[in-house]
Amino acid sequence: MKATAKYLFDEDFAAREKPTITLVEAERRRADAESQAHRTGFAAGLAQAQREALTVIAEGLERLHRALAGIEARLETEAVEVAVAVAGKLAPELIAREPFVEISALATETFSHLVKAPHVVVRIGADAYDATKAKLDEIVQARGFEGRLVVLAEPALAPGDCRIEWADGGVARDRAATLATIDDAVARYVAARNSAN
Repeated sequence: MKATAKYLFDEDFAAREKPTITLVEAERRRADAESQAHRTGFAAGLAQAQREALTVIAEGLERLHRALAGIEARLETEAVEVAVAVAGKLAPELIAREPFVEISALATETFSHLVKAPHVVVRIGADAYDATKAKLDEIVQARGFEGRLVVLAEPALAPGDCRIEWADGGVARDRAATLATIDDAVARYVAARNSAN
């Protein structure tokens, strides 16, 4: 093994050239460091302020979204209620004006499927019996119905309502039952919208 040499303190470090800078250069470096520190601090402060501002904006937008969703649900519910109210007022007027339109639509559709039925009974309101019977006879002939048609006047049926019955079944046009079903569906819809908000 090689023996290590001892340090004898015989080397003069003072003789070497020491790095020196001028006072102007030192001031310039200090000013640069200070400027850099200022820019770094300013950028960090700006970033923090932007984050805080974005957080405030996001919270405000969330509150606005919730408020608008509530308004939208309320307007939608009110629109449904208005539409049902208008339809409830308009339907009786239209049926009073043209009571046979609904009966004709139901009869036309039904008799196209009952061509071979031996016997069909149509029950209608007594107030429009004569005109409705004549129009039903026309529909039956146009659809090629071969069976026997019986048209009966029933005072309990409202204008525009009717029941068509045959051996295997029947169909009915009952405005009161339809309105009750619509009212029930609207009430369930409104209740669901109100409970969701």
